[in-house]
Amino acid sequence: MFTDPAAHLSTSRLIVAAVAALVAGAVNSVAGGGTLLTFPSLIAGGLTPLAANATSTVALLPGALSSMLGYRDELAGGRRWAVALALPSLLGGGLGAVLLLHTPGAVFDRVVPWLVLGATTLFLLQRPLLRRIRGDALRADDEMDHRRLTPALLAGQLGVGVYGGYFGAGVGILMLAALGFMGFTNIHRMNGLKNWGGFCMNLVAAGIFAFSGIVDWPVAATMAVASIAGGYMGSRLAQRVPQGAVRGFVAVVGLTSGIWLLLR
Repeated sequence: MFTDPAAHLSTSRLIVAAVAALVAGAVNSVAGGGTLLTFPSLIAGGLTPLAANATSTVALLPGALSSMLGYRDELAGGRRWAVALALPSLLGGGLGAVLLLHTPGAVFDRVVPWLVLGATTLFLLQRPLLRRIRGDALRADDEMDHRRLTPALLAGQLGVGVYGGYFGAGVGILMLAALGFMGFTNIHRMNGLKNWGGFCMNLVAAGIFAFSGIVDWPVAATMAVASIAGGYMGSRLAQRVPQGAVRGFVAVVGLTSGIWLLLR
């Protein structure tokens, strides 16, 4: 099933894929959903869905790291959370990647749109629901110190990791929603943790895909360079934008991605 070589992109389509990776790196640093830019560009270039998904995951991995570095100031004092989220993210990413390699393509196409739309809905409802449950919001400057790590929170992150390794489109939105239910309120700090978690998920998934033999390496390498630039520029720009505007952008990306997948 995975022995057929992937079709290499022509020069013009490779340029399109690189531009998509540049924008995707920026989108992922702010909201997530960048895969919805790179995945269709690779499909249009002639790669199979599995090869496109694997190649996109590998290509966007460096961009996740550069965007995380762009949010390093927002993660001050958050080492405890970063360490705690790393293990379930790594495990989930590996499980999701293995699951993808054993999932029929038809099932893959049917499930993903609903996961993206569900994650976006959860993100939109997260703040009003938290206000009803807690009564008042934690202050953004001390939220990391006041939240307790529980098995339920870690299990939730494991589930997010499985989805991230499986496909990843909208995983940033899903993780932002999960962080919101954990009690975080600062969207920029949430983005920093989201990018760290996404990097951990994709690190393992990319390794598994690399050994599966379905990654188009020339394409992945070209897109990786572009995603690094996009990820860092996007993360720095986002922190100069009001939090409400960033939240609105997250919602637009999520809804657009889900509808596109549903109609594709």
